[in-house]
This record gives sequence, structure tokens and C-alpha cells, in this order.
Amino acid sequence: MYGPPDENDSHPSGGSYFRPPEEGGGETSTYPFEQWRYRYIDGIGNNIVLEFVDPTMTGEYHLTIDPGEKDALLHVPNAGLTDAEAMGMATKADRFTRTDGMTIGTPMGGMLPESMEEFTRLDTYAKIFSAPEVKFKDLKAVVTSKISGQLLPFDVRTDFIRVTDETVLTPITIQLAYRDLQFQNKEGVMHSTTDIYSQLTSLTGRNVDTHEKSMILDVPEHEFQQSLGRKAVYQYAVPLHPGRYKLSLVLKDDQSGHMGSVELGVMVPHFDEDKLSNSTLILADLLQPLPTSQVGTGPFVIGGTKVRPSVTRSFTRDQNLCIYMQVYNLGQDANTHKPSLDVEYEVLKDGKPILAQAEDPSKLKEASQQFTLEKQMPLRALPPGKYTVQIKVTDKIKNQTVSPSDTFELQ
Repeated sequence: MYGPPDENDSHPSGGSYFRPPEEGGGETSTYPFEQWRYRYIDGIGNNIVLEFVDPTMTGEYHLTIDPGEKDALLHVPNAGLTDAEAMGMATKADRFTRTDGMTIGTPMGGMLPESMEEFTRLDTYAKIFSAPEVKFKDLKAVVTSKISGQLLPFDVRTDFIRVTDETVLTPITIQLAYRDLQFQNKEGVMHSTTDIYSQLTSLTGRNVDTHEKSMILDVPEHEFQQSLGRKAVYQYAVPLHPGRYKLSLVLKDDQSGHMGSVELGVMVPHFDEDKLSNSTLILADLLQPLPTSQVGTGPFVIGGTKVRPSVTRSFTRDQNLCIYMQVYNLGQDANTHKPSLDVEYEVLKDGKPILAQAEDPSKLKEASQQFTLEKQMPLRALPPGKYTVQIKVTDKIKNQTVSPSDTFELQ
């Protein structure tokens, strides 16, 4: 909700822990926990510290209001004592008679910092869980009043990448043409700002996700005329449970005031545990591996690869057709514990195959129960027209096949 913290004090295995003075001091043992520190959160304040704890040791962290909840020795007599308890100035029983909802020991001197006072903590946590204020109220009004317009044309697509059995990463990609935006000259730089407001709701009308962001484009004045044929692409990703949703999107060009809106039905698939299945087949205009420092972060990033979908699936002959797809639940040989599969790529025109390639066998040897297909095919030899690309993945152990396909246009 508020982006990554400025500081993250992580204790993924718990263990020995020296309490700070405000928690009573002394040494104890803890469950896994993390403390996130934000220097500033708009509308909440400065130096906000949030603590997450995993008391069940299962990897399920939750935000806690009680710093004593991470203490694994809390209910063990005469263990993990605070400084005051070790000196006989307090007892462990005192921790359970507090009236402020915490189970920490009394600090020496009895004074708590303001950030740990009961009403300060309650106020912080109430604000943390409240919905952030809507920035683009005029764009939200278009969604809530169900006004439809297309003065500012744009295209949108959704893709689905399995994360867990019950969570699907859903990248939402928006594409606009530079020629449909109005630019303002600011000291030799042509500047454009497009406000983006999106809302995902369930079939019952419950708000699942709201996204507000501004897309800023800056082009040097001497390159501006050549840039008018370009496309601006924006993407954000939302983790969703399988099911049906409604996506409402509104875009506004800040310079001209032109707005465009669209509503789409989104069906997030459920990936069966035992059945051979695949993510969305993504036809992209950019496919490149990322350095380790950028893995899993930023727009267009899936794992260790940058994948920028071609929203309109339109390519020119000097481009490569980039193909990205994940395959799930491959069978494994009982002896080698390795899958055995064949992968074939085929490009068809008017239903007739004109280009066929098989996946490099050396890459297939690296496959496990999940396998990622990344392929780039030159288009220079193909004449302009409409084409279909089809991928056939055969699991020779399970004797199952998936054959997703998609169309694209070559200009």
C-alpha cells in the first residue's frame, strides 16, 4: 500500500533477541518477525514503525500492535526476563495485567516513548488500514457514474501468471499513441502527463484494488516529430484469487483534458495442481534477461525477465516476435526426477503453417515441474499480413498436451 519500507529489520528465523529499553531490556528468544520503518507516510506521520510477526512459524506474518507478541518465551516461567524482572523489581505476571494491550515488560524508569503510547499506536494502526485518499477524484467520478467515453483512445490487456495455487499475478498493460497526447514545451523538452485511475471489483461489487498513478513522458524537442509514431506503454500488476472481476479504467491527458474510459470483464483462471497448464501466451516487443538486482521488481518484470507485451499485437518486419509463457505441473520421471517434454512453435497464415521450430533440447533438460518458454523469432522474411502463432507443449510422462495460440499483425 505504501511501497517498500525505507528500512527493514528482518529476523526470518527468530532466535536470540536483546530487547530495546522501551520493551523492558533483557535477552529473550523470538518468533520470526520484521520491523518496517518508513521515514514519512503522507497523512500518517514521520518515523512510522510497523512490526510483523509469525507466531506459528509457518511463514504467515501479520501486522501486530503488541511488540511483546514476538516473544517466544512469554509464557515460559523465569525465562526471557526483562531487566526489571531479572533484578526482582517486576514479575512476568505484570505483563499480563497491563491495560494498553501490550505484553512487554515495564521499562526501567516506567516511561514509554510517545510512539508506544496506547492511543498513539491505535491511531497509527487505524490510519495504516484505512483506504488511501483518492487523488484523481474526477477520474473516480467517471468510474462511479459509469460514464463511457473514448476521447482519449487507448488499448489494454490482462495476463495471468501463477504465483501459488490460490494466487495469480495479473499484469494490466495499457498502451497509448504519442500522437493522441498533447505535449507542452518546457525549456526544450516536450512534456506530457497522463493520469491513470483503475478499479477492480468483484461480482458482488466489493472493491478489490484501486490504482492511481501518473504516466509522465519527456521527449527532447528536436526528437519530438519522430516520436509521434511511437507508443507509450504502462503496466502494473495485482495479485488476485481465481474468479471473475470487473476492471474499470479511466485515463486523462492533463494538457488537453481529454479522457477515455473502458470496463472489462476479467476472468482469473484457477491452475489445477495435477493438470498440465500454462500462463497467458504473451506476444511481446521486448524480452530481455535482467541483472540479479532487478529480479522480481518493477513494471514488465516477470521473475528474472523483462517482458513488455505488445498490447495490440502489431509488429513491423524489423522487429522480433518475442514469445513468453510459463508451463506448470510437468510430470517427473520416477528414476531421474526430471520431466520429459517436447515444445514446438508454429506460425500460420490463413490456417497454413509457414514457419515451424522446435525448442532447443538443451534448454528442455533444464526443465523442472515448472518451465518458462522464452523465444525470439525474426519477422523480416515474412510478408505483411495477419498471422497466428501456436505453441504445442507435450508432457511425455503425463501424456498431456497444451496448445495455446494467439494472433498478431505484421505491418
